[in-house]
Amino acid sequence: MIKPMRLFGLIGYPLTHSFSKKYFTEKFEKENLRDCRYENFEIETIDLLPQITLYKEELEGLNVTIPYKERVIKFLDDSNELVKETGACNCIRIENGKQIGYNTDVIAFERSLLPKLQPIHTAALILGTGGAAKAVQFVLKKMGINYQLVSRNPAVDQLSYSQVNSSVIQTHHLIINTTPVGLYPNVSDAPPLSYDAITPNHFLFDLIYNPGKTLFLQEGEKRGAVVQNGYDMLVYQAEESWKIWNQ
Repeated sequence: MIKPMRLFGLIGYPLTHSFSKKYFTEKFEKENLRDCRYENFEIETIDLLPQITLYKEELEGLNVTIPYKERVIKFLDDSNELVKETGACNCIRIENGKQIGYNTDVIAFERSLLPKLQPIHTAALILGTGGAAKAVQFVLKKMGINYQLVSRNPAVDQLSYSQVNSSVIQTHHLIINTTPVGLYPNVSDAPPLSYDAITPNHFLFDLIYNPGKTLFLQEGEKRGAVVQNGYDMLVYQAEESWKIWNQ
């Protein structure tokens, strides 16, 4: 008897930078999971989501990336506590026609951050305020690390990039880029910061994994800072998604 195919996928826009399809396709081949496949669903608006979930009967799970981690929530039938607390969802389990939302970015970011975190990293700048930034805030709060949000369009209690001067950088030794600035193919872009204020005491973490070393990380490394890209975080969140889809 032929087993029915199990379909998983990724929604976002654009998906030219997508890690997930390659990762899961290789995983399925390596683990001889011949009844599983993974597709990219590049949708220009989140309102097109029902066209995927209603007409792909074999669909069991979705990953969610930029710019839909917050906007997807209105389509969920239910969600776990992390989604409720962060206001962001990057993983959906589909069972009996119901869409249940999860946030695997939280555990993935925490696991990736810990190995290089030092006692001096007690204050952070979070660049960006989107869905990924919500997971970062949750983790930093849990760890007791003070943070300041930085945005191109700052709301109350947020800084604009022009306000992030040398003295702000000198008092925030952890700087986390959650924006797509510097993502392939725009590899010559970097968040507009006073990079000369960065020291070997700094830790620069970029959630981007392609390129492996963004201009943001290169500028930090030049000045002796510890740097880390988002590759490990993506692997952790993918494996967490796989656990959720198979629980």
